Amino acid sequence: MKLLVRGVTVVDPATGIRPHTDILIEDGVIAEMADFLPSGDAQILQADGWLCAPGLVDMHVHLRDPGQTYKEDIYSGCRAAAAGGVTAVACMPNTTPAADSPAIIREILQKAETADARVYPVAAITKGLAGEEQTDFAALKAAGAVAVSDDGRPVPTAGMMQRAMLDARLEGLSVLSHSEDLSLVRGGIINAGETAQKLGVRGISRAAEEVAVAREVAIAGAENLPIHICHVSTAGSVAIIRDAKRRGVPVTCETAPHYFSLTDDLLVTRDANYRMNPPLRTAADVAAIIEGIKDGTIDAIATDHAPHSAEDKADFETAPNGVVGLETSLSAGITWLVNPGHITLKKLIELMSANPTAILGVPGGSVAVGQPADLVLFDTDTAWTVEPDKLVSKSKNTPYAGKRLTGRVMATVCRGKIVYELGE
Repeated sequence: MKLLVRGVTVVDPATGIRPHTDILIEDGVIAEMADFLPSGDAQILQADGWLCAPGLVDMHVHLRDPGQTYKEDIYSGCRAAAAGGVTAVACMPNTTPAADSPAIIREILQKAETADARVYPVAAITKGLAGEEQTDFAALKAAGAVAVSDDGRPVPTAGMMQRAMLDARLEGLSVLSHSEDLSLVRGGIINAGETAQKLGVRGISRAAEEVAVAREVAIAGAENLPIHICHVSTAGSVAIIRDAKRRGVPVTCETAPHYFSLTDDLLVTRDANYRMNPPLRTAADVAAIIEGIKDGTIDAIATDHAPHSAEDKADFETAPNGVVGLETSLSAGITWLVNPGHITLKKLIELMSANPTAILGVPGGSVAVGQPADLVLFDTDTAWTVEPDKLVSKSKNTPYAGKRLTGRVMATVCRGKIVYELGE
């Protein structure tokens, strides 16, 4: 099958900006790029005036499949990804049962074969995410896992994490750390500070994150082992990672859009759709996250897409943590990072596509001949209001409900096929 994408301005992290470009796709691969290409027998996607970038790669997504498919499943999650210009997701292992066996990894990949985005399974570090017995990394890698993590159930001891990092390096697997010391959480549900005091609820100290980040960095530095820190949310974590990088420690990290755009004062509404873990922090933390993005301390933007039903989220104090984000991430980056002049559009695409592919060791991240035909087509000037009922995800727990964002995905191409077009 051939597809001709006509008239785009290419935004590529490696090569920069290329205006007035036609892209010919054959058999899922970019075959040719030129100022003008004859259509021949190709399907045409008329994209005059749109920007075209490598498909976004979200390296932190919860697809809830198997076991919690009333919240999301592989097909609905990948449809939501396509609507947000995301052509590949790394799915976290906290499913039911946990993704701790080759059979579960193979089941996920089999379902994903016909989904609207590529799916890269992240396997559990410990069996059942129980923090006791390590899984068989070699078998999980052979089944198709690209990384390991215990995600929201952080690895409990430094010794266990050290062994996991050593074994993962031998197998060529990335280690993704949900960095949180649970002994410092103490039943907290939002950031410890003025808002928690005002609401009369337990807060979560920044120390819960920062102590765990420091542990992972110490192991990585002492053993020269790579580690990736998930969803960085505090100024202290940014400072620890910045210092580690200056010392040559092989550490990478991600943040999520809500940590550079929203603050914990929103929680005075007692809306559980502003609750996630780590929690929203203060304006000073938001400023530090943005500075970390600007200076290269933060390597990637991932959503931590965590669908929950309306019933799950009904009670503010008992609701599970997590928000959906696949359909709003690019727009959030344009709205809060590019438009204010913090970073360029090219840098945003690097954070959301090229860098995640490099960290995970998967294909993609560039619009070039011979590369996978995974593309996001978008317009940076189109403004839209987030209406939860119109989101593609099964769950509607977005923290951006009613907010006006700038930048809209117009179409998404994955494996050379149009998997999303706005309005269709």
